[in-house]
Amino acid sequence: MIGKENHVADSTSAPRSGGIVSVLAVAGIVASLMQTLVVPLIGELPRILHTTPANATWVVTATLLAGAVTTPVIGRLGDLYGKRRVLLGCSVPLIAGSVLCALAGSLAPMVAGRLLQGMGMGMIPLGISALRDLLPPERLGSSIALVSSSLGIGGALGLPFAAAVAEQTSWRVLFWTAAALNVLVAVMMWLLVPATPARAAGRFDPVGALGLGAGLVCLLLAVSKGADWGWTSGTTLGLLGAAAVVLAVWGWWELRTRDPLVDLRTTARRPVLLTNAASIVVGFSMYAQSLIIPQLLQLPEATGYGLGQSMLAAGLWMAPSGLVMMLVSPLGARLSAARGPKFTLVCGALVIAVGYGSSVPLMGSTWGLLVVTCLCGMGVGLAYGAMPALIMGAVPVTETAAANSFNTLMRSIGTSVSAAVVGAVLAQMTVNLGGHVLPSEDGFRAGMLIGCGVAVLAAAIALTIPTRSSGRSSSPHEQAPAEPSAAPAR
Repeated sequence: MIGKENHVADSTSAPRSGGIVSVLAVAGIVASLMQTLVVPLIGELPRILHTTPANATWVVTATLLAGAVTTPVIGRLGDLYGKRRVLLGCSVPLIAGSVLCALAGSLAPMVAGRLLQGMGMGMIPLGISALRDLLPPERLGSSIALVSSSLGIGGALGLPFAAAVAEQTSWRVLFWTAAALNVLVAVMMWLLVPATPARAAGRFDPVGALGLGAGLVCLLLAVSKGADWGWTSGTTLGLLGAAAVVLAVWGWWELRTRDPLVDLRTTARRPVLLTNAASIVVGFSMYAQSLIIPQLLQLPEATGYGLGQSMLAAGLWMAPSGLVMMLVSPLGARLSAARGPKFTLVCGALVIAVGYGSSVPLMGSTWGLLVVTCLCGMGVGLAYGAMPALIMGAVPVTETAAANSFNTLMRSIGTSVSAAVVGAVLAQMTVNLGGHVLPSEDGFRAGMLIGCGVAVLAAAIALTIPTRSSGRSSSPHEQAPAEPSAAPAR
């Protein structure tokens, strides 16, 4: 299998390799842009959709849930049926969802469209896994780092892009533009990304997919809506209890079935387990500042700590962090080649912590917050580039897409928990200004310090990731030794 893989990679010419990486990076940026697409519209959604503010939040929540539920499924399908075929399939719900949102005039079609857009988020880990099949070893590290960082790049660039379009034209143009971008990405993939072999044997596990989906919906609904419903409410506690039961049964099923959706025995290997644990914590620390800093930039100067920026200006102040992620990815790849991706992950987490720590003296100005976001972006770029390399160096080649997709799920869980924790902190630490209750300066500082502490925790977890006896982490081109399956025949 390894010989076949290397033959595929070595036969790819350098110019074509560059085209493949460019297409997959652009695809990742466009897919991740879907997450921040509606941020400039949040305040207007109740009026646009003729609904309440509480119901309008489902426009954001739907994309989060769909992405989390479908990403592991998409990864497994990529291993079974070929990654290029499934990548092209991911573009279908992205295009359809964008068109449906553009035509929507009420809540239900808008939420349905956002659900479809969320289903395309699996494109990013699947694209990273395809690189292992398509590129020669000398190009793999830097390409993985670039495509992996596209998740952060799209999120950072999406806010000013969406704000500019929404302010200058109709909100519907925003979704028509998204549809056109996704059509362009699909055409580019069709023309420039060659077919990849199906690496895994066996059948798709529909029971595992339904079980994981049900458990994640219960968990993420409770986490994302707990502040609105009340953390001790029957609905929140019931969903958390249901998530625990469903995921426990799902784990039992996955260990028994011959062709599991997620190979939990592979996931339980220390390198994979600890990388996924670090991914949850890095996802938390990455997302906290993206919740806090836009509010600081846009709060009125009358508060004494707000900076009075418009939505567009706030987005422009945050956009350089996405460019920093892109620029730092080659550095991260060289660092991983020299010292191993574990070292790069530790460095990335520590840089994120420094970024949060720098907010203590720099929070009072736009330029100061620019420095904070760029430092955090640099750390995220290093960390996000290292995690897929660690995962692919520790799993068999037949499971790269599924393992990468599961790792992306771990990051999503981290961001969801981050939103809940930071939201709870800001809701508890408030001031009253002109009859309006606003998060206090101490609340923002507490949120940033939490992000700093969590980033340090991520570095500590990353330090415990075992490496090979040679002292270096394995290359993503090396196949981890396959463990014999203990799953009984059904």
